[in-house]
Amino acid sequence: MEPWTNEVIPIARTISQILTAGIAITAFALLLYSLTFNLRERVARAFMLIMVCLVIAFSAESFGSTGKNPVAIDFWLRAEWVGIILLPAAYLNFSDALLATTGLPSRWRRKWAIRVTFVISLVLIGLLFTPWFLGSLVTGQQPAPHHQPTIVTKLFTVYYGVILILAWINFYRAYKRTLTRTSKRRMLYLTISAIGPVVGAFPFLLYSSNFAASRTLLFWFITIIVTAGLGMCIFLMAYAVAFFGVPWPDRVVKSRLVKWTLRGPITASLALGLMTIVKRANEFFGASFEALSPIMMVVTVLLSEYAITLFFPYIEKWFVYDQDEHDFDILRSLEERIITRGDLKQFIEMILSAVTDQTQAVGAYLLEVSEDGLRLVDRTAEIRLNLDQMDRIEAEIPKLEDSVRQITVEDDLLIPLWSPNNGSISRLVGFLGVTGVPQDQREDVEAEKALARLAERAGIALRDRELLEQVFDTLERIDPQEELIQRLRATGRFNQKALLVDTDWMERKEMTSWVKGALTHYWGGPKLTDSPLMRMEIVKNALVENEDNATNALRSVLKKALDQLKPAGERKYTGEWLLYNILDMKFMEGKKVREIAIKLAVSEADLYRKQKVAIEKIADILVQMEMQATGRNPE
Repeated sequence: MEPWTNEVIPIARTISQILTAGIAITAFALLLYSLTFNLRERVARAFMLIMVCLVIAFSAESFGSTGKNPVAIDFWLRAEWVGIILLPAAYLNFSDALLATTGLPSRWRRKWAIRVTFVISLVLIGLLFTPWFLGSLVTGQQPAPHHQPTIVTKLFTVYYGVILILAWINFYRAYKRTLTRTSKRRMLYLTISAIGPVVGAFPFLLYSSNFAASRTLLFWFITIIVTAGLGMCIFLMAYAVAFFGVPWPDRVVKSRLVKWTLRGPITASLALGLMTIVKRANEFFGASFEALSPIMMVVTVLLSEYAITLFFPYIEKWFVYDQDEHDFDILRSLEERIITRGDLKQFIEMILSAVTDQTQAVGAYLLEVSEDGLRLVDRTAEIRLNLDQMDRIEAEIPKLEDSVRQITVEDDLLIPLWSPNNGSISRLVGFLGVTGVPQDQREDVEAEKALARLAERAGIALRDRELLEQVFDTLERIDPQEELIQRLRATGRFNQKALLVDTDWMERKEMTSWVKGALTHYWGGPKLTDSPLMRMEIVKNALVENEDNATNALRSVLKKALDQLKPAGERKYTGEWLLYNILDMKFMEGKKVREIAIKLAVSEADLYRKQKVAIEKIADILVQMEMQATGRNPE
């Protein structure tokens, strides 16, 4: 052996040890990823079992390769075989799951083959810590400690190869059954990359110890290349598996997986690698660098996270968005610019606070003109509006023209808030109310100008609030169809028959908007007479008892659904009666929102939230009624 090889071999061995630990970390991280995102999918669960095997095998190998005590080394090298022994059964199960996903269900032969392989694995694991499976431990020979093979080891090697060949036959069948270019490409990635764990996990030193002893440096170079290739194969497998069973767009799957990989296994592997290098430097130079280890680990993690934060948008742009870059630039900017209901509420609170400060008033409030009449949007803590006050303010609305700048109702100063409608005709959107303005402030020019400016801001807030509600209503209407498309994409990636499954009742969210519209126009209106709910079988069945009047039939169905929401016993206005009371009082009795809020002792904002929940429950009840009427499975 050349003198220079004695210096290179320790370096190569250290690199191999770092990569081995990195594989264990990567497998564990991808195991957690599958647990987090697509646990319900059989393919993902089967992939998780393969990752468990790799975690066991490479963790044990990492501990065994760095050990000094022969007893500990023997234990860890035998523990490594737990993962190796389970790997053939895990692969056969994984290949069967893939084949089933393509529309070829697992029959009894395939099921029993999987069960038998797992039984064999358990038997062999039971033999691990006996002299039958593995021979004596060799510690004094290059390149690393290893066991001598036995007849059982050789028989297992044959079994290992046969089962994996069967698994690859299933891989190939699954690949041939996929039709779309995308699914075929991913299945090809999966089939090819699946070679990596099988080759990388098997301890070939068991049969090549003589060659490795005479070609030690070459052995370590081959080990480094194989281990590095194994890491790439594991990632490709995880990439292909990540698309199974998730109703998300491909871009979301890619982004989550890449970010998870960068922040998890890569960062952890870098930190572990640097700590190992520090330890080896300590041994080589004979100096004490132990204090640097925790510092290096912390610095590595922080720098890695910083680099990921800095460069991930570019990685995402190149790897994830590809052709849709322009669309997602718009979506990202929208996310940054759009204001939420909470943001708008804070802005309104600031306006009301400024009004009381500028006018020295007792308090201020903001009213919105809605379909239900006047609605209290927000107020300062000092203001308490009762039903009579709201009625008197509402009575002033028909008298107003857009030229009116302010009115007085009792002691309150009210500023009408107008919004341009169709570019010219102004529309009343609400009132800015101020209570208890001192007389000197009413005559103060500067205070009047400040109040007018704040009223203008309040009008903008109300218009934005209205627009925001329209945006979110639109998104809610879009969502069911988007969800349907994503579900069909997820199920149809590898099995086109899934696209033919009846999905009439997959879009239950859309029912909520239909029910809300029908209840709003319960006593007459286009949202009742033209409602999509008219197509339901339960409505058609109700025509007979409603003299073939479709509108009355729909009313009776809605009333039956509402009655199912009604609790048993005498009517109350608290507790479990709340949801029923809201719908009955508003839509059946036609009471105003503020009147209902006072009666039920809730705020208007809370009432609207509870109303949404109640309507969703009515939608679910209607779906259940329809399922029963058509003989479909409610699930």
